[in-house]
Amino acid sequence: MAKYLVIVESPAKVKTVKKFLGSNYEVAASNGHVRDLPKSRLGIDVEDGFEPRYITIRGKGELLAGLRKSAKKADKVYLATDPDREGEAISWHLSKALSLDDKKMRRITFNEITKTAVKASIKEARDIDMDLVDEQQARRCLDRMVGYEISPLLWKKIKRGLSAGRVQSVTLRLIGDREDEINAFIPQEYWSLDADFAVAGEKKPLTAHFYGKEKEKISISSKEEMDQILKELSGASFAVTEVKKGERSKKAPLPFTTSTLQQEAAKVLNFSTSKTMRLAQQLYEGIDIKGNGTVGLISYLRTDSTRISEEADAAARAYITEQYGEEYTAKTGTTENKNKKAQDAHEAIRPTDISRTPFAMKESLSRDQFRLYQLIWKRFAASRMRPALYETTSIKIKGNDYIFTVAASRVLFDGFMSVYTQDDDNKKENNTLVRGIDQDSSLTLEQFDPQQHFTQPPAHYTEASLVKTLEELGIGRPSTYAPTITTILARRYVAKENKNLYITELGEVVNNMMKQAFPTIVDVNFTANMEGLLDMVGSGNVPWKSVVANFWPDLKESVDKAEANLEKVEIADEVTDVICENCGRNMVVKYGPHGKFLACPGFPDCKNTKPYLEKAGVKCPICGGEIILKKTKKGRRYFGCEHNPECDFMSWQKPSAKKCPVCGGYMLEKGNKLVCADNQCGYLENKPKED
Repeated sequence: MAKYLVIVESPAKVKTVKKFLGSNYEVAASNGHVRDLPKSRLGIDVEDGFEPRYITIRGKGELLAGLRKSAKKADKVYLATDPDREGEAISWHLSKALSLDDKKMRRITFNEITKTAVKASIKEARDIDMDLVDEQQARRCLDRMVGYEISPLLWKKIKRGLSAGRVQSVTLRLIGDREDEINAFIPQEYWSLDADFAVAGEKKPLTAHFYGKEKEKISISSKEEMDQILKELSGASFAVTEVKKGERSKKAPLPFTTSTLQQEAAKVLNFSTSKTMRLAQQLYEGIDIKGNGTVGLISYLRTDSTRISEEADAAARAYITEQYGEEYTAKTGTTENKNKKAQDAHEAIRPTDISRTPFAMKESLSRDQFRLYQLIWKRFAASRMRPALYETTSIKIKGNDYIFTVAASRVLFDGFMSVYTQDDDNKKENNTLVRGIDQDSSLTLEQFDPQQHFTQPPAHYTEASLVKTLEELGIGRPSTYAPTITTILARRYVAKENKNLYITELGEVVNNMMKQAFPTIVDVNFTANMEGLLDMVGSGNVPWKSVVANFWPDLKESVDKAEANLEKVEIADEVTDVICENCGRNMVVKYGPHGKFLACPGFPDCKNTKPYLEKAGVKCPICGGEIILKKTKKGRRYFGCEHNPECDFMSWQKPSAKKCPVCGGYMLEKGNKLVCADNQCGYLENKPKED
């Protein structure tokens, strides 16, 4: 008969943990949360000290009954939910739902699912950390207040199933603000000038880049400026005036945190944040390894720390010394944590055993599991290795008063790069030529290569760059990045095309209303400060109910104001000149989950609907047809011709009816400017103010 009961979160862990602990232990799973706030109401007593009213989650009654029976028989109950804030809260909810005696109940955590870690956790059993539980309660209550107070208002005012969230809404705003930046961006012209030189005794030419004058870097911003420089350089003789050699080192990368793993997996493997977390969860919970049974391959996946345990660090150094040699082993670990907001509660994400190489594990893993494990393994191994060393060469070439430069580098010692390289490490530079050049080298100009360029707008967010921005701004925490992005994509507020995230028409409506009615909720600084305050709850410095109590009155006041003000600006259905062929009424514009559509006002008697083609009020510059506001399959808006596919005109910005006075081409609206669509022309003017 088992004397001890261990309760884990995931059923996938049960078999593995049971194998490690032996026959005296029964292991059962809670399948995640067992209690939560009710779905049908706010569930927080705002009149009585903001006490949350938890209920058993539907469908968990039978599971809890089984756990109660097992807990009664056990001498001791170990709550082994995930080693994070949410796991702590689940353990507390379990203790309440199972009515566990404090003397009989203990909390255990393990950062990796290995025999050593699981057995050690029993010896280090402790009480539930109520500060972490309170932080989770505060987060849950704040999220519930925002969701349940604002969402019904959006539904009521815009007549469709919209929703708002504390972190979700500010994330949507970031994407919307970036879209506005891109749309308002006006390209600036600039030029680059390269010079190809024949070097005496060398077959290949040496390409140098224009710098400016000896003590002044010069930017070339027009063809006139370029022509003047080329005129002054005409007939000039060129000579090498300086050759500098040096060394630089490139530090090994830090081990992965949740954020950096999501970013790197997106860039290198093209994984979405949700896919990365799903695969990492599988690697953490355990993989059936031939000859070893089920073993957890990586440490816990939700962390913002780059710290590594002494044991894992020593094992990694020993492995690197044995496999690569002592010269590759770092004297100290690369563990500096630049993120001051990091809680450092866990280690960085690492392999549980560095001797389990990706190659050795390949047969036991799916293709995607293998690719992610290989990324984690290589990054961790690299973090324990020495920096890469480069020899650098920088050359100055003078002609008249102008300077051209050449810079090159070559690897002297590959260090960590023998295991792990990133995109910028793979740039190959031709050093064979510059290594033989000195101040006596004879140069002959072969040709100049002037190139016109235009500045590019800020890039659209990708999942990787959005996660990086959220982390830098202190919005959300490791466990929230993936669910937040998944939510705004699922609700069609944001569309994803070729990795880029675009706000949809629906997203714009929600974002604009949130900025108008709830500016604080979507304020980046307010959200970041709130995260900091919640962290202080977790460290025991601030009572959680005081945070909720201070937040509620302002939220309630904003909701009441929006209730009144938004009613005043509520717009009736827009009547169109499109006639319903079923009943003869004029059809009206309605909003649905995918944006605007035409519907018969006779609903429910007449259920006729049609796609809504919104005219931009300008003619197509190619064929003269009407320009219509359209949407891609994923919901991103663009302007196209009504005669598509015969006419292929399209533009992400709205075309203007005004022609460019310089080249006669069509112009685009960008913010408060009208800009010629032809970058080569570059004409722009202020947009006339609307009445």
